[in-house]
Formats: sequence, C-alpha cells, structure tokens
Amino acid sequence: MERFFKLKQNGTTVSTEIIAGLTTFFTMSYIIFVNPAILSQTGIPWGAVFLATIIASAVGTLVMGLFANVPYALAPGMGLNAFFTYTVCFGLGFTWQQALTMVFICGLINIVLTVTKVRKVIITAIPRGLQSAIGGGIGIFIAYIGIKSAGLINFTADPGTYTVLEGGTAIINSSAVPALVDFNNPTVLLSLIGLALTVILLVLRVKGAILLGIIGTTIIGIPMGIVDVSEIGVSTGIAASFAELGSVFGTVFTSSGLPSLFADSEKILIVLITIFAFSLTDIFDTIGTFIGTGRKTGIFSEEDEQAMLSSSGFKSKMDKALFADAIATSIGALFGTSNTTTYVESAAGIGAGGRTGLTSLVTALLFLLAIFLAPVAGIVPSAATAPALIVVGIMMMAAFKDIKWDSMDDAIPAFFAGIFMAFCYSISYGIAAGFIFYCLVKLCKGQLAKVHPVVTVSTLFFILNFIVQAVI
Repeated sequence: MERFFKLKQNGTTVSTEIIAGLTTFFTMSYIIFVNPAILSQTGIPWGAVFLATIIASAVGTLVMGLFANVPYALAPGMGLNAFFTYTVCFGLGFTWQQALTMVFICGLINIVLTVTKVRKVIITAIPRGLQSAIGGGIGIFIAYIGIKSAGLINFTADPGTYTVLEGGTAIINSSAVPALVDFNNPTVLLSLIGLALTVILLVLRVKGAILLGIIGTTIIGIPMGIVDVSEIGVSTGIAASFAELGSVFGTVFTSSGLPSLFADSEKILIVLITIFAFSLTDIFDTIGTFIGTGRKTGIFSEEDEQAMLSSSGFKSKMDKALFADAIATSIGALFGTSNTTTYVESAAGIGAGGRTGLTSLVTALLFLLAIFLAPVAGIVPSAATAPALIVVGIMMMAAFKDIKWDSMDDAIPAFFAGIFMAFCYSISYGIAAGFIFYCLVKLCKGQLAKVHPVVTVSTLFFILNFIVQAVI
C-alpha cells in the first residue's frame, strides 16, 4: 500500500487517508438521496437512479484513486442533474433516454478532449471570470430549485406587475409573480426545520452536516405525519432497485436512445448545442475543483499544470485525473444518471489530510456499502432534500469571489452568466448570456480580435440556436 500510493512521498499515513476518505464520503453522501429526487422526475425509476448514483460514484472514484492517485471523489454533479431534468427534459422536451444518450456522448467527447491537445485549448480559452460566474450561477440555480422544492414560494396573480406581448397586445400573465407562502403547511414547516438544522450543523462544522441534516429532517417528519415508516422497503428494496436498474442500464443503445436522439433533423442543432452545454459545464466544474483545491495543498503543483498543458498523453497527475473524470461520465450514463464529475466536497477530505488515492479508495468502498440503504432511502421526503440543495447552492456561490466586480468588463458578462441561469431556469442559457455579453463588451472596446476563437465560435453557436428556436 505504501509503495502503490506513495504515502511517505506525499507526507501522509494510512490512518490519515482513511479518516480523509470517511470525511469526504459523509460530506458528499447527500447525493445518494438528492440525485434520485431530481432525476426521477423525468420518469427514470427512483431505485434505478439510486443505484446508478452509487455505482457511478464508486467506479469513478476508484478510477480516480487507483489511476491518478489523487484524493478526489466523483458523483453525479449538482447543477448538471438539474440541467438534465429541468432544461433538457422539461424545457426542451427530450425524453430521459435521449438525455442519457447526450450525457454518454458528452463523456466520450470529454475522453477525446482529455487524450488530445484540444483540452489545452478549451482550458485556456474561457476567461477565468466567466468560469467563476458559471460556477456561482449554478449555485443560485441549485438554491432556487431547493427553495421551490421546499415549498417556500408560490406564484400568485399580480396584474399590475407582469405582462407578456402576444401579437402586439399586452396580455396579463397571472402566473409570473413569486410570493412567499403562508407557513401553515406541515411540509413547508418541516422544510424550514430541516434548513435550520442543516445550517446549524454546517456553522458548527459537524462532519457530514448535509447528510445528518437529511437524516434528522426525515426523522422529525415521522411524528409530523409527513414520513410514513410503513413504506420502508415496499418499493425501494435492494432487489426492487436492481430490477429497475436492469430496465434502465444500456438504454443509450436501444431504439429510444441513440437512434431516437438523431431521428428528427430539425432538432439536431439543439441536440449538438445541448451536448456542448453538458460538456462545457462538466469540464469547467472539474478544472475549477482541481485548481481551486489542488494548488493550495500541493496535490497539483503549477509545474504539474504546466506539464498537462505542454504535453500529450498522461504525463501529469491532472492529465490522469481529468481522464478518470471523463470515463466516469460515460459509465454513469450507461447505468442511468447524469454527468458524473469531480466533487468540490473532496476539499473536506483534503482538509482532513488526504493526499493520495487511498482517500478515494476508502470513499468508493463506502459508496458501495451505501447500497444497503436502499430499503430506507425511499422514505426521505423532498422537505429533507430541499435544504441540502439550498446549502449546496450557498457553497457553490463562493466562486463569485474570484470575479473582479469593480471592473465592468468582467462584471457585465459574469452577471448575465450567473443570474440568467436562475432567472431563465436554464444553465445553458446562463452560459450563452455570459458568452454573448463577453463578446459584446470586447466588441465595444475594440478588442474582439483578442477573444479566443473557441469563445467566438461558441457564441455564434448559441446565437444560432436562439434564432432556430425563434423560427421553428
């Protein structure tokens, strides 16, 4: 073990790595409850998503630990699962089978980008400010979904506030105004209790605060009559979950997957743009996590980053880590979940001293053991997972601190990239808005020639998509 993971060379011990692995798992294990709650809304069986989440997380984390020897864990990404459900399936009208196919293709694309020099171009093309805005914007989006899932907002009629134009005539849109609900609903009250409990645990720096918040809220919901313990194991037992997984596994290669995705020629452009949005978000989520947590601890030195940018193949830790991340996305799609990506919560394990892949190995094994939670996981109510979404959104908004808000050149595209994700209820629209306004700012400053071709082409791609949607 010492020889394989190079523990002494990395200044760590077996006991430290085990503790770090436990810390990482309990910090991010909320995903085994939250991901099924989000993705099952598209029609994917809950039990299938539950197992797919665990399997994708375990396999991806194992590859990260054994191949790259770095202390990072992977799981279906928050933000990407919301994009999958609310934008791709609900907004654009794709089936969950088609959406999984897009994720699978995204993984293949990321693998190609990782083993070729193209990845270096993409990594250096997008301005740091926009990268940060995308991360922070996803945080707002996630928090907004959590607030809605908690039942804290309602939409009421307010004729004097919002109107829409239809044929040049102003028509009152009576469903566009959000309002705070009355606190007389037991589910809403449980959500508030869960939010307060989770916040308290986080502020007190309790390990596994988010997971403990979900468990605690679920327990409190029993005497409130919201959680029915008689339902334990009725429809979410291990055997039932594996049966559901069998009906979902490999759907990418069935007639409802690849053939269906490209059957409609009018939607091919939208399909390509959606895959692009999946890939872009996935890439920069991962890069941001590696650079943001790896530099301070020495896991990824600047020399390692330069080696990654100046060479082909797998000559650096980051090369190997990026490859592990890309592999995990395609594996996850085969089993039935959205993009599997490197989790920023890995920072908790790193903070506990994790420096090698042994940390990841421990985390992966714990994910596999979580399969036995299947009989009780199904009783967790949305009131218990909603607070987790809100606090994860808070954490992700930390990315905004890296934006130069006192410079309008940086603030304008960052604002539109971040805010439009929540206001338009779409991550891809937020990214599109950021790119478009970034190019507009550079055009006004006479600096359009300095914009990287990747950004320019992507912007034109986004604009073309909007034109197509307006015409079709």
